[in-house]
Amino acid sequence: QLQLVESGGGLVQPGGSLRLSCAVFGYTADNYIIGWFRQAPGKEREGVSCISTNDRSTYYADSVKGRFTISRDKFLNTVDLQMNNLKPEDTAVYYCAADQWPICGTTQYEYNYWGQGTQVTVSS
Repeated sequence: QLQLVESGGGLVQPGGSLRLSCAVFGYTADNYIIGWFRQAPGKEREGVSCISTNDRSTYYADSVKGRFTISRDKFLNTVDLQMNNLKPEDTAVYYCAADQWPICGTTQYEYNYWGQGTQVTVSS
């Protein structure tokens, strides 16, 4: 049973940066995918980025390519999302999710384990 805990959200001005971190507990194998999703008010939850623990697969949504970077610390069992050049449309609750697959999934239906979410607000 995996447990995921996000941290690092907050308020930032347009053009600024934030770094989100997802701590993964109960991880025992190598074929997991860890994804970041976001959900803005009135909108569906959308996939932002993903990384596989076998280091064979990464994914970025078109809307964040070139601005967001996902990384994994194998020893700390954390997955970070570095978000640069943030825009007001990036405002949402960001969730960390995981499941046991060898290749990144891009939809929420491919993940069974979820964190509680962290708010990111981009506003001047």
